[in-house]
Amino acid sequence: MTAMTVRSAAAAALAAATAVLALAGQAAAAPVPQPQTATAENRAAAHEAAAAPATLATLSRFFSREGKVSPAAARPRIEGETIPVSYLSPDFVAGRPGASVARLEFLVSQAVSSDGQRAALWTAKTGQGWEVVNIATGDDEFRYARLGAAALPGGTVFREPQIDAWYVAGGERVLPLDEDAVRAVGDRGTTLAAYRSRVTRAYGAKLPGSAYAKAGAAGGFAEPAPDPAGPPAAALAGGAGALALGAAGSVLLLRRRRAARS
Repeated sequence: MTAMTVRSAAAAALAAATAVLALAGQAAAAPVPQPQTATAENRAAAHEAAAAPATLATLSRFFSREGKVSPAAARPRIEGETIPVSYLSPDFVAGRPGASVARLEFLVSQAVSSDGQRAALWTAKTGQGWEVVNIATGDDEFRYARLGAAALPGGTVFREPQIDAWYVAGGERVLPLDEDAVRAVGDRGTTLAAYRSRVTRAYGAKLPGSAYAKAGAAGGFAEPAPDPAGPPAAALAGGAGALALGAAGSVLLLRRRRAARS
């Protein structure tokens, strides 16, 4: 993993280009190259990147950012297995024959500090090899993976980033895993066909290549007002955070989840 330094001045400019994780630019707007498969080899490489000394040093600073623990006392560790994370697929929204409801976006490892704080390390294979490209507070990815496996064993757990909703899909059913998903499809879920109709209505005109995307309005998220006492505002699906740039130009997003999930 490349050396990383936090550059708050660059955060506002980069946020506009990289922060919105939306169908009209998931691959282009977000600095997360998509892995093709979550093979055992890829998981092992991602786990190694997450456990690298440079990553742990960055985690020590991340966990100490609010003064809950000092960098020296944070003593972060990587816990459990590296897992795949999938998002709603643009091909599914576009109605392409045979398209899966979700596509693999990145692999994630869980970090834990000495005082119990948790963070998710998003890992992807960049031009520099496997790297951590995002650190997000909490354990959403792991929690929803567990909930999905319990609700629909063997199903595909995925996130609809435009509304920060988590689901599990299997066969012809799509079940909600959080309140945002319940508001979208009801507490009993919906059929795969009905879900496709909903996301096509919502995002079909905002796919890559559309006039909406070309106008730079991808995602439809409103940018929050800057907090003068906090880090630069960014229209991230998980909330505002600071951006750290690696020496090779790769981007590490230090993110906070929305307050309701903290």
